[in-house]
Amino acid sequence: MTSILCPEIPKPGFSFDNCQRNATLESKGFAVPKATKTGTTIVGIIYKDGVILGADTRATEDTTVADKNCEKIHFLAPNMYCCGAGTAADTEMTTQMISSKLELHRLFTNRVVRVCTANQMLKQYLFGYQGYIGAALILGGVDSTGPHLYSIYPHGSTDKLPYTTMGSGSLAAMAIFESRWKPDLTEEEGIQLIRDAIAAGIFNDLGSGSNVDVCVIRKGSVDYKRTYDEANKKGVRQASYRYPRGTTKVLDTKVFTVEETVHQLETESMDTA
Repeated sequence: MTSILCPEIPKPGFSFDNCQRNATLESKGFAVPKATKTGTTIVGIIYKDGVILGADTRATEDTTVADKNCEKIHFLAPNMYCCGAGTAADTEMTTQMISSKLELHRLFTNRVVRVCTANQMLKQYLFGYQGYIGAALILGGVDSTGPHLYSIYPHGSTDKLPYTTMGSGSLAAMAIFESRWKPDLTEEEGIQLIRDAIAAGIFNDLGSGSNVDVCVIRKGSVDYKRTYDEANKKGVRQASYRYPRGTTKVLDTKVFTVEETVHQLETESMDTA
């Protein structure tokens, strides 16, 4: 006889329990849960002298463009920055919290914080929430051991890569990297590659758009190029929408006279007998 204190052993392979749940909800008239689609293109590469990060600037709410100039490259420490894709509030608050912890770590140790330390803090925090914090991150920085680039997924797994992309426009951006990235890129070549990768995401993904932000991280210095390029420029209106009076024919006219009346409240004096 199995003890009630023993936890149930998980079944191997895929679990289709949610399929049965969704079918039950649909049969009872409830809305079936849908996957949430987010829109962003964030990228990062390691070049000859450091790391270059890039991001688009479109923030969306379903099919609505909520912000055309959203800042998706977040400060973590003087030697490292972090691009965020997914839920904007989650990426913003997660990077702010880790940035605070990194500063406390620097004050305690009195030395420059390593990039792998930030990676460990981020992955442990996200793993604790099992993916319920919608933050997909690209962490880049330079420390005493050289340049480092990590991709961090919402459920806590990480990869250390020479170049990486995340977000809904990541496939288009990755196509640019896989065809043109090479070791020991110069800074000019790296910035142009980042710009072209973000532009590929902007023009091939409806969730990405507007401008290209670039952040160049070198040993001892950072160059954050906000609105480095306006990839998706707004077109010029070709015609005027002002029409001359009389363009639309008036079929009938009725004039009503409105009489305005004013009513004043009469108040009784308090000292009357």
